[in-house]
Amino acid sequence: MNFDIRDELRQTLLTLREFVDQELIPLEERYLQSTFTELLPVLEEKRKKVRDDLGMWTPHLSREYGGAGLSLLEFGLVAEELGRTPIGHYVFNCQAPDAGNMEVLIHHGTDEQQRRWLDPLLAGEIRSCFSMTEPEYAGSNPTEMGTVAEKEGDHYVINGRKWFTTAADGAAFAIVMAVTDGEADNRYLKASQIIVPTDNEGFELVRNISVMGHEGDDYASHAEVAYRNCRVPQSNRLGPEGAGFMIAQQRLGPGRIHHCMRWLGICERAFDLMCERAASRRLYPGKMLGERQMVQEKIADSRAEIDAARLLVLKTAWEIDNKGQKASRIAVSTIKYFVANVLQNVLNRAIQVHGALGVTDDTPLAWWYRHERAARIYDGPDEVHKSFVAKRELRSRGME
Repeated sequence: MNFDIRDELRQTLLTLREFVDQELIPLEERYLQSTFTELLPVLEEKRKKVRDDLGMWTPHLSREYGGAGLSLLEFGLVAEELGRTPIGHYVFNCQAPDAGNMEVLIHHGTDEQQRRWLDPLLAGEIRSCFSMTEPEYAGSNPTEMGTVAEKEGDHYVINGRKWFTTAADGAAFAIVMAVTDGEADNRYLKASQIIVPTDNEGFELVRNISVMGHEGDDYASHAEVAYRNCRVPQSNRLGPEGAGFMIAQQRLGPGRIHHCMRWLGICERAFDLMCERAASRRLYPGKMLGERQMVQEKIADSRAEIDAARLLVLKTAWEIDNKGQKASRIAVSTIKYFVANVLQNVLNRAIQVHGALGVTDDTPLAWWYRHERAARIYDGPDEVHKSFVAKRELRSRGME
């Protein structure tokens, strides 16, 4: 196993760190205290710099699709740098759920679907959303859902209700999971994925769900969506009929590791803020906050946990690069719950060290605390991943 990186990438990472520090972090106060729409003109200027000057636009993709041609391990290091600010991934056009939708369209989209939806997504001209989770069914089991797409002529008519459709507010299209063959003997072949334009009649954005007291805006939001006799051509289906679960699994594996890479960036930024606070906060003349052993323990535990999490993520990325996604399923589940918990621990400690300042929006800590508590739930809750890892380990030892 080799985590060495090319000299060229090493220099790129230094350039990215400088860009994030000088161009993006100074915008955070405006972002945290206003709306995405209000900041959008400035963000578009930064995106232009990324495209024209840095050559790191859509860095998760191959050069064929305008990306940086990085391995998954290399992209992990890039994603960590971008994750140090809430706006990093958007400025580099590799934010969820667009990054996953790009990959789905690349691997399963027709030429026409790619021309109409992928090309503008790659160019950063539109945004998209992924519509799978439903309020009436367990989100951890995507083989069970009530949204149905029935054939009428050469169209599908979709009816159902989704929620936590991230970034639906402001998206140009949704990729929706819907049951196309409810009688299929194999439960993994019941559903398909279908592209639905958000201006299509029958697509209704019901609300942005209030999460931790905040509804978000047209970027960082989680919507409830209703499909009411929503009619779209069957040519909008991605892949063969019944392939929805398979495509979702292909998407969720890399998606989970992308999340872990971003979380490491958040951890490092929170750690830096915690250390800076401990080193600069005076308790009384001659005594600094960082001299307290309980604060030192928080710093030491965080450093060890972040480094351990990074090694696990890099190991998993290396395995996927060299052995493929199927051979790395246990590792992906392991890092999903492990890194999510490290993230919670580090954020919690950083807020505690900041005291009252930590729960304000004068730093990004409270924003991350609100938005990333869900890290232990989305893309499979801790309990599901732990159960999967344990069952695989026991099965390898003869237990059925």
